Amino acid sequence: MRRRFRKHMRMARYVVYKETLIDFREHFWTFIGSFLGIALIGFINKGSFSATDNIFLIGSFGASSVLIYGIVNSPLAQPRNLIGGHVICALIGVTVHYIIPNEIWLSSAFAVSLSIVFMQITKTLHPPGGATALIANIGSEKITSMGYLYVLSPVLSGAVILLLVAILVNNRAAHRNYPSNKNWYKFWQRRYR
Repeated sequence: MRRRFRKHMRMARYVVYKETLIDFREHFWTFIGSFLGIALIGFINKGSFSATDNIFLIGSFGASSVLIYGIVNSPLAQPRNLIGGHVICALIGVTVHYIIPNEIWLSSAFAVSLSIVFMQITKTLHPPGGATALIANIGSEKITSMGYLYVLSPVLSGAVILLLVAILVNNRAAHRNYPSNKNWYKFWQRRYR
């Protein structure tokens, strides 16, 4: 009993030690990737909108940056999840806003809940996608009036920019590998059961 307890304590100390190590290389590449991704989205669209109304910098892209630049090996940070999650949630968010236009509390709850279920069904679970669906319902008049253009313009284009920057930056570092499946784009060859 005592030997087992010591073994578990030794393992716990090792895990705590490994989890609290500071890896400056990891922080450096996380900063570079997230800075370039968000800055590029904002820079490309800065001439179209005022600084306070730049709809292309939707809040869910900040959360996506945490995943794709900070936790690169997470299944939730892979390209299929990033692109698929945002696009599916944007489609659902806009559709629900058209069906229930005047009850924000109801349309918001319905859009987020449906988005989670559809991401689970399509195996594209990406937590910031819920925020993308929510923004389609609670966003400013400019966002809600875009309709299905919201899916293409800020959501899809922004997710693609974040993905391209993630592929470039995360693979520059020797200790990072993104995406974890190098054949992620060959969806026609996959077999889902």
